[in-house]
Amino acid sequence: MNILIAEDEQDIRNLLDLHLVKEGYTVFHAKNGAEALEIFKKNNIDLAVLDVMMPKLDGFNLLKKIRETSTIPVIFLTARIDDTDKILGLGLGADDYITKPFNPIEVVARIEAHLRRYFRYANGTTQNDIITNGSLKLDKETCTLFKNDVPIELNAKEYKIIELLIENRGKVYTKKQLYETVWEDIYYGDDNTIMVHISHIREKIEDSPKCPVYLKTIRGIGYKLEKIKS
Repeated sequence: MNILIAEDEQDIRNLLDLHLVKEGYTVFHAKNGAEALEIFKKNNIDLAVLDVMMPKLDGFNLLKKIRETSTIPVIFLTARIDDTDKILGLGLGADDYITKPFNPIEVVARIEAHLRRYFRYANGTTQNDIITNGSLKLDKETCTLFKNDVPIELNAKEYKIIELLIENRGKVYTKKQLYETVWEDIYYGDDNTIMVHISHIREKIEDSPKCPVYLKTIRGIGYKLEKIKS
């Protein structure tokens, strides 16, 4: 997923970039509002983190421009603690407001929470909790995965893996993240368990498991489910 960071302090941009890239996100940087707007127009941005006080175009006016065409989550980062600013930002359509100094791990956690909510309720599901991605369709109500409307038989762990990845399609998950989320246990480096399950899933969802279109391996990092238009 693509994250836009618009912040005139390079140290803050670098700090957030470090933590976000480690979690598998693609990060676009802008040192002022005008540059951020150009990046937003030219790229498929999934979430924006905006500083309020920036040269050329401040965060409030940048948000107005974004809201003309997009409902993506927007988080403000600012050193200003005046409640009036918070009310203004939220009133303009911001989704969250974080005051500097901040814990970067908390910022990443909030980003992930907003993305989950956005893609689940805005872009990913219907009222019946059905997620579609290419020829795949996941019905969370019945815990059933379909390919071209034909049900695919999955065991419990395979279902949990595909549910996690299809809900967060485009995001890279490390083997540690996958294992601790799906198996709900501490990861001790047992790659074989994960690899076997990934292989079985590929055999069930891919036309050619050796040349996967959906479930991709990101060498040296982990796995992701490619975002594919239906």
